[in-house]
Amino acid sequence: MTDAKAADVRAMFTRIAGRYDLMNTLMTAGRHHAWRRAVAQAVAAAPSGSVLDLATGTADLALAVQALAPDRIVVAADFSEGMLGAARLKLAGRRMRVPLVAADALRLPFSDHAFAAVASAFLLRNLEDLGRGLGEMRRVTRPGGLVVALEIVRPSPPAWGVLFGLYFHRVVPVLGALVAGDRQAYTYLPRSVDRFLVPAELARAMEEAGLRNVTWRTLGLGTVALHVGRA
Repeated sequence: MTDAKAADVRAMFTRIAGRYDLMNTLMTAGRHHAWRRAVAQAVAAAPSGSVLDLATGTADLALAVQALAPDRIVVAADFSEGMLGAARLKLAGRRMRVPLVAADALRLPFSDHAFAAVASAFLLRNLEDLGRGLGEMRRVTRPGGLVVALEIVRPSPPAWGVLFGLYFHRVVPVLGALVAGDRQAYTYLPRSVDRFLVPAELARAMEEAGLRNVTWRTLGLGTVALHVGRA
């Protein structure tokens, strides 16, 4: 990201960190936990080794991965100190040990082939340079390892797409203002989805970044896509 873009996005996520989990639950009727478990199940197919949860937010995905594979080391990274602070509070007192790292997805502070899998939830549409971000994810994944991405997408059926658009553009910003006290952040969210790729396009972008055997499926009535590629 450019410095200005990165600073704006980092500040936005820091502002909403305290109500991030509650907003996710309200916006998805609690389904975001099931979607993260689907990511964890996909990660389970990776070779043995550590896992990177990139853009961990409040560490829900890292916890889902470690709950399913307690023998794996799961490293949770985010570039928002506010989100990492919320993650520290959530992890405090838990038996699960998840190292937290401050990291920019476009400049990962890890060596080549450091992880058996790299997973992310709702990261990719926030990247200014998607190709670079995917390239970094592939770089730090060992050959034969997995890159797994969960992302909000525009649903294909026209009628459902219209309803989803009305909900996302009209209701979500109001919820954001009332619950998180930040209408701007939850206006950014639907706009970021509008600008993002459809699932087939994202699969091609992953292949162009050097990932192989890319597959994808939709969840949440077609509003969320889960992509898996092999390094």
